[in-house]
Amino acid sequence: MRVRSIVIFALFLCHGLAPTLAFADDKAGLAKGLIGQWPLLKNAIDISGNGLDGRVNGVTWNDPAADHNAQGASFDGLKSYLEIPANKNSALGSKDFSVAAWVWTDASTDDVPGDILSQYDPASRRGFHVALKTNTGVTLNQANFRQLQFGIDNNKSSGWRDAGKPGKESLLSFGLITHRGRLFAGTCEPGEGQSGRVAMYSHGTTWIDCGSPSPSNAITAMASFGGELYVGTGKYRVAGSALSESPNQHRGGQIFRYAGGTNWVECGTLKLPGQPDRIEAVSGLVSFQGRQYAGSLYKPAGFFLRSETGDWNEIDVPDGKRVEAMAVYNGHLYASSYDNGHVYRFDGKTWSDLGEVGKPGENTQTYSFAVYHGRLYVGTWPSGRVYRFEDANNWTDVGRLGEELEVMGMLVHNGRLVAGTLPLAEIYQYNGGTEWQRITQLDTTPDVKYRRAWTMAEYQGQLFCSTLPNGRVSSCEIGKLTTWDEEFPTGWHHVAAVKSGGKLNLFVDGELKSSSTEFDAADYNLTTDQPLKIGVGPNDHFRGRLRHVRLYNRALSTAEAKALASAE
Repeated sequence: MRVRSIVIFALFLCHGLAPTLAFADDKAGLAKGLIGQWPLLKNAIDISGNGLDGRVNGVTWNDPAADHNAQGASFDGLKSYLEIPANKNSALGSKDFSVAAWVWTDASTDDVPGDILSQYDPASRRGFHVALKTNTGVTLNQANFRQLQFGIDNNKSSGWRDAGKPGKESLLSFGLITHRGRLFAGTCEPGEGQSGRVAMYSHGTTWIDCGSPSPSNAITAMASFGGELYVGTGKYRVAGSALSESPNQHRGGQIFRYAGGTNWVECGTLKLPGQPDRIEAVSGLVSFQGRQYAGSLYKPAGFFLRSETGDWNEIDVPDGKRVEAMAVYNGHLYASSYDNGHVYRFDGKTWSDLGEVGKPGENTQTYSFAVYHGRLYVGTWPSGRVYRFEDANNWTDVGRLGEELEVMGMLVHNGRLVAGTLPLAEIYQYNGGTEWQRITQLDTTPDVKYRRAWTMAEYQGQLFCSTLPNGRVSSCEIGKLTTWDEEFPTGWHHVAAVKSGGKLNLFVDGELKSSSTEFDAADYNLTTDQPLKIGVGPNDHFRGRLRHVRLYNRALSTAEAKALASAE
């Protein structure tokens, strides 16, 4: 028997399995350095021995005796979360630490996924978060879909750098999107004989051409759907940015799917009944309730749903108004409009008017959305203000961005709400109340009326922003963030977020998926008096299920991450 055991162990060792099995069986080893351990099978009790029991807010418990796939605490994405009061045991300082959890999400696209675990102070910009991010309504784009992130901050920022020009003659990048591990840009190229193109970011200031699907002058909208990249085309009226009109008069209004290289597959045309031709330009491409929707950038207003057969069918628009930026939030689709200063909400069948944003007559256009600390925010023209949605006909003014007139792309990046503007293409961050702090100006092109910080996306732990009229893209690091730039899979999956020395690592199902750039750990003292929260953070309330959440005061090894992913 002893000889047989030795042979079996030798076989495991040869195949590299011995460390994983040892850790899986060594509960004492995996318990080392635990700050808290919450099974979340029937309550929020901490079983680490440190007494960090959670306070329950709207979380529901599934039957622990049920099928393994049905277990775990359910979070509704609206109000539910668990709170663990700040404690000396949970003071992270600048030391190593790790977060581990089993995470369940479904294929729903009627809400953003939200934060898994966080301990973050927005006033001091100190703390950490682990989250699943979907950024919709970033002007006309869905900038990513179900992106796993792990970030820390101690009020640090790298400053902005030039990330190049996606097109040789591009006026701007209408769209930025992270898809299948790469960052893509959709350009506007308005010159004679030119057309809108898609480019893929390589490194530094280098972009790789992915072709031009249409002869129109712009790629006006981008979104991921079903694991594929889709783009909408348009004839952008350049005079709307107070520049010389484009000689390219080809209409857009077509949807294409990326097929790799420079290849594109046409996936339909957006055409309004009674109109002699297709629409000029696509706006607001988005996934909602498992279906694709798109709008018309210019009048007449149009809103379209892609059918199961692939056709794009016109459906009702609210009060005859155009719907432009589209954001998915708390079970609904929210839309801005260039026809008045209102926001509209769609439930999959009908629209409702959520009222005028700002004082009567103050705003004629609503531009962009962001979800910040579980609340929906919208940018406006011409007041240059941002408003927070409270309820129908109830919008709270959260301040003007300097002396700017228009708030364009907005995005929550590593805990901070960041926005771009017109006419100076400036970047601001929200400091709470009605205070916005100017960070920089990204486009300083002389002798033009309007400069725009147009749209944003997150990629490889950085924030990217496109600008008009210089056609360039800029990027920056805020704190330290690592992002797995793939679509997080549905069902149960194990996540481990590890701060080890001067690097952040993300593991999914025991495999290392992404790492941050290196940093000096001494610069990131993360101790805060804010509570530890499970299921909510600086982005949104989590929608899905969680179980076996652990927080360690040390860095888990790769073998330990694999062991946790193979247990339970």
